[in-house]
Amino acid sequence: MRSYAAEFIGTFFLVFTIGCTVLAKAPLAPLAIGAVLMVMVYAGGHVSGGHFNPAVTLAVLLRGRIRLVDAAAYWVAQVVAAVIAAFTAEYVVDPGPVAKLSPSGGDIWVVMLAEVLFTFALAYVVLNVATSRDHPDNSFYGLAIGFTVAAGAFAVGGISGGAFNPAVAAGTGTLGLIAWSKIWIWLLAHLAGGAAAAGAFLALNPAERTPE
Repeated sequence: MRSYAAEFIGTFFLVFTIGCTVLAKAPLAPLAIGAVLMVMVYAGGHVSGGHFNPAVTLAVLLRGRIRLVDAAAYWVAQVVAAVIAAFTAEYVVDPGPVAKLSPSGGDIWVVMLAEVLFTFALAYVVLNVATSRDHPDNSFYGLAIGFTVAAGAFAVGGISGGAFNPAVAAGTGTLGLIAWSKIWIWLLAHLAGGAAAAGAFLALNPAERTPE
C-alpha cells in the first residue's frame, strides 16, 4: 500500500501541475512540469520506483522489475490520481472554455509519432537510470527523468500536447484539453512507446534478462 500511495501522490502533483500551468497558459509550463516530475521522483522513487505513468509501469513490467498484480494496482492509482488532479486544477484555475485537441486525417499520425517517440525516450531513460544494475543508487535519476519530460514538452507539446503518459492523457481529457473520442491516439502511442522501450533496453542490456 505504501508504494500505491506514493504513485498516487506523485501522479497527482504531476497532473495538477500540468493542469494549472496549461490552463493558465504559463509560458514556462514544460519547465514546471519537468521540475515537479523530478522532485516527485526523488520523493517517491525509493518507495514505489517513481513511475507516475502507466506506460513506464508497463515498461518496468516487461523489463521484469514489477509483478503484474502490482503493475495493475499502480495503473489504478495513477489514473485515479490523474482524474482527481484534473478536477482540482480546474477548480483552482477556473479557466472557462478551453481549446480541445482533436486531430484528424494525417494529423493523427503526426500526433501519434510525436507521442510514441517521447514516451519511448521517457521509459527508456527510466529503465536505464532507475532499474539498471550498472549504476545502482545513483543521484541523477530524477534529473534525467524530469528533463526528458521537459525536453519533450518543449519539443512537441504544441503538436501533440506533450502527454507521454496515459494518466496525463486521462487528466487532460478530463480537463477538456483532449477530445475523449480521440484519446485512443494517445493511449495507443504511450503503450507502444513503453513496450518498445522495454524491448530496446533488454536488447542493449542482455545481462538484465537474468534474475539478480
